[in-house]
Amino acid sequence: MIENTVKNNKEVILCKYGEVVLKGANRSDFEKKMLKELRLRAKRIGNYDIFYSQSTIYIEPTDEDAADRIDEMYWHAKHVFGFVGVTRAYTCKKDMAEICEIVRTLMPEKLKGYKTFKVEAKRSDKRFPLTSPQISQEVGGVVLSCVRGIKVDVHNPEVILRVEIREKEAFIHAGQERGAGGIPYGSSGRGLLLLSGGIDSPVAGYMMAKRGVQIEAIHFESFPYTSERAKEKVLELAKILTDYTLRIRVHVVSLTKIQELIRDNCDEDYFTLLLRRYMMAISVKLAHQYDCEAIITGESLGQVASQTMKAINVTNVLSDIPIYRPLIGMDKEEIIAISRKIGAYETSVLPFEDCCTVFTPRHPRTRPELETVLLEENKLDFDALVDEALQTRQIVVVRHFGDNKEESLD
Repeated sequence: MIENTVKNNKEVILCKYGEVVLKGANRSDFEKKMLKELRLRAKRIGNYDIFYSQSTIYIEPTDEDAADRIDEMYWHAKHVFGFVGVTRAYTCKKDMAEICEIVRTLMPEKLKGYKTFKVEAKRSDKRFPLTSPQISQEVGGVVLSCVRGIKVDVHNPEVILRVEIREKEAFIHAGQERGAGGIPYGSSGRGLLLLSGGIDSPVAGYMMAKRGVQIEAIHFESFPYTSERAKEKVLELAKILTDYTLRIRVHVVSLTKIQELIRDNCDEDYFTLLLRRYMMAISVKLAHQYDCEAIITGESLGQVASQTMKAINVTNVLSDIPIYRPLIGMDKEEIIAISRKIGAYETSVLPFEDCCTVFTPRHPRTRPELETVLLEENKLDFDALVDEALQTRQIVVVRHFGDNKEESLD
């Protein structure tokens, strides 16, 4: 019987909650969002039974095809915000002999290469005859007998083998990986991300998505000064973010006419400041149209001339909704580390210029006074140019599953 249990063991995925457990009366709403996203992802992979119990979501394949694609489902589980730990586990009956046989047969491969371990047992079903310490002791003995060179270290183990005695069955797993963390995507409203082709803005989008903000994106282009390849690069960055969000709608707006008029009519030292004010005004209008409750940018204080305190304040005054700058206190190395982590860095550094590099002033103002900026701005019809730029808008829906899709204007 035990041999058949091991031969026919079922591998499942366990997703452990993070701060969702602290959400009190709203906890069920967060759980439902995580379940919904997992089910959306699973729908494109195979047939899985997905349910939650005791601060854990369980993903169980219901047929052989789904079991064969569990690696893919596991990858997706690690990209759903709200989970701090994700692991693959084996299930069996709540029988100590069967538990030990699975540990003896299947865990040596999981524990291979580790020098120290610890067994943690959790007995949710108090009717189980052994206590948690007794389970840990017996399973630890099995590990020592079948894994060569490994030792027990209860204080600082390299790997933890966990045995969970739940209501219906037992789960055995080792080597839990970090989940995406944060809170469920879409649980904090919607924000409009200013998405350029650089390193910073995709990281800012990721960080706000991790805090539950649903991402809408706007990208400013300056064709023919910027190329079609530059636009494709930005859409690829949006595609990378869909590892976490599944889909992002990108609004592509042309700034070519505005930039040429600024170049021809305004003081060169104010080019970048004026351009950023146009970008902010356009973004705020679009944010209201799509029910976004905030603007999101990748600005980091002092990183470039347009990101000094005074320069940032020059654009702040144009928005009647909050502007979130999750990178504001980070240095470049910290931002690059996150960019690499989410897989965006290699795309971000591709050498295609964005609109902010067109007509760059030789001596940009770092401590501008708003009154002087307004004098330069009043040389052009600001409101009319904002409305005209919005009329150039193209919409591309970037999807994790399937190709990008162009969408008509509302």
